[in-house]
Amino acid sequence: MSDLKNRLLPMLGHVSGKRSAVTCALKCGNACAQGVCNTSSNNYFRDVVSAEFSRRNMLGVSGAGVLALMFGGGAAANAGSATGLAPAAKVGQAGNGSKLKFTGIDGVANTVDDVVVPKGYNWKPVIRWGDPLFNDSAEFDPENQTPESQAGQFGYNNDYLDIIEIPGTNGKRAVLFANHEYTNENLMFPPTMDPSVVRRTAMAAHGLSVVELRRKGKGQPWEYVRGAKLNRRFLMDTEYELTGPAAGSKLLQTQADPTGRKVLGTQNNCAGGTTPWGTILSGEENFNQYFKVSNPSDEQRRYGLTNTNPSRGWHVEETRFDADLPEGKNEDNRFGWIVEVDPFDPTSTPRKHTALGRFKHEGANVTIAKSGHVVSYSGDDERFDYLYKFVSKGKYVEGDKKHNMTLLTEGDLFVASFTGNSPRNQIDGSGVLPSDGSFDGTGHWIQLTKDGKSLVPGMEIDQVLVYTRLAADKMGATKMDRPEDVEVNPHTGKVYMACTNNTKRTAAEVDEANPRANNKHGHIVEITETGDQASTEFTWNLLLVAGDPAVDESVYFAGYPADKVQPLSCPDNVAFDSAGNLWISTDGQPGTIQRNDALYRVTLEGPERGKVEQFMAVPIDGETCGPVIHDEDGMVYVAVQHPGEDGSWDKQRSLFPDYLPAGTPSGKGGLPRPSVIQMYKGKNGH
Repeated sequence: MSDLKNRLLPMLGHVSGKRSAVTCALKCGNACAQGVCNTSSNNYFRDVVSAEFSRRNMLGVSGAGVLALMFGGGAAANAGSATGLAPAAKVGQAGNGSKLKFTGIDGVANTVDDVVVPKGYNWKPVIRWGDPLFNDSAEFDPENQTPESQAGQFGYNNDYLDIIEIPGTNGKRAVLFANHEYTNENLMFPPTMDPSVVRRTAMAAHGLSVVELRRKGKGQPWEYVRGAKLNRRFLMDTEYELTGPAAGSKLLQTQADPTGRKVLGTQNNCAGGTTPWGTILSGEENFNQYFKVSNPSDEQRRYGLTNTNPSRGWHVEETRFDADLPEGKNEDNRFGWIVEVDPFDPTSTPRKHTALGRFKHEGANVTIAKSGHVVSYSGDDERFDYLYKFVSKGKYVEGDKKHNMTLLTEGDLFVASFTGNSPRNQIDGSGVLPSDGSFDGTGHWIQLTKDGKSLVPGMEIDQVLVYTRLAADKMGATKMDRPEDVEVNPHTGKVYMACTNNTKRTAAEVDEANPRANNKHGHIVEITETGDQASTEFTWNLLLVAGDPAVDESVYFAGYPADKVQPLSCPDNVAFDSAGNLWISTDGQPGTIQRNDALYRVTLEGPERGKVEQFMAVPIDGETCGPVIHDEDGMVYVAVQHPGEDGSWDKQRSLFPDYLPAGTPSGKGGLPRPSVIQMYKGKNGH
């Protein structure tokens, strides 16, 4: 904790258009202050794609038709006014076929410490950091937290979220999954606490949680069940099985695990997805910041490892996080994967799937192509990195969970190449639309692996999967503006990718898929696969070019009048409701449009395509994560991450979600607690 000031120095004065300096230091290790990881010479703009190159990289999977999305995922949040503030002003009645009827709220200033929801809606926590999960778990006591107590409690900074009803319970029982991305020790612990206890307790606050829920009936708020049989914490000593072609590779072998097949723990997990067979996927993202390395290799530098001493100090507690020591050799290669967890089997071993490649996974979302193959999309959340797709070797079998849980272990990996259709001189970095009235074009999926073998010259299959970024560099993928969450619309089969921002892109580096220099607001890419989801060709357009229409001429909302939409910046996670409307949560609005991060609904079809309506806003310094939209049930859920991030133990900036006054006795609150919240129709009962 004493080193926090030094950690902030790289970002102080450099976070305009981004998140706070504290979040930059803790969440991604000041990634934006570091040099760009991708120094490849890939073109930023492509007008012509070699037909021969495209033909050589075609996937041999037949099948045409529309997507069949077999299982609902997604997440969202709800909120009411916990401090009694009046609901924000009305800006227009919602429509577009959704079962969630609400009047959109105005944006909330980035100084407001409140959850704000539409009139007629309430909000309530489902579960908070420190809530005890097991019968023998310690009660939450912020002044006396220990590694042992935290191991039995809900973790910190929940990100990806899903709530899955348990069959046969008439909507009265469910299981909640959340991952815990990172910690803010400066807020969590008294400055007098022993540094070793702080480090080990923070380690226990990472990982994953599975929690049973119950309620009186559909449309009613949930409460979590302490001691339920499905409750589980996944910690840094939880064993994970490596699967796929790279499992057992020398690149994954360590002193503690000479087999290269078993990993302890998962860390910095961001977004995720729910599979059609009912398991959960979680993406390991900014793992690089946890490792000490004095002289990083080229491969390590491509993944963001630097010779900066990791201030969390995990390497002091466990030498496997010190890459300078024999115990730490290759340990960093064992993070950056997609993790699969079975929330309905508390005895199961979670897995890390090497076939899906290693990079800074924002998440992974699975769908079923008409051919029956499983298709998974994943963004690599870094400036100038790429969009990936995995297509399984095997086919989905309805009702055969054991078989379906093998589908992510074998298959082919692709990376996206985008081509614009406008003259180069019309894509000048200003964000002004070209003469054809839209940013659009075609694209193709460049194949990196096929049938367990590498298609990348000079790289073996394990190298492609462990060093996927370098493989994609070699094959000429298109550099994107921080591609984050990627999901498929269950109604249309179209794919939506959130590109959060990239202020490092210059006017010389723009292309039609990333048309703005100094892109601090981000955009949404809409992709239409040619044929089904296993296709190798696609068309694309930019659905939204985000920002505030009142001050920015470059904003674009699919042609909908810009003066009739709510300002939106830094799109992060996406989800869908039962009518096929897009929901977007944001990460970074306080630094761009001076509004708290929020959740929005966007109409995708019909005359109001591009209409943006704000549903809720999170408290000061907080981020809206993991939106889940259960509109048929009248429920919306979100994970509220890092509320009051810029505070300290002695000067807290947020009291979310309990809003107990500072100085409240130990164990009661008086400090911000990242939480999963639920929003629903009804009077404020919080």
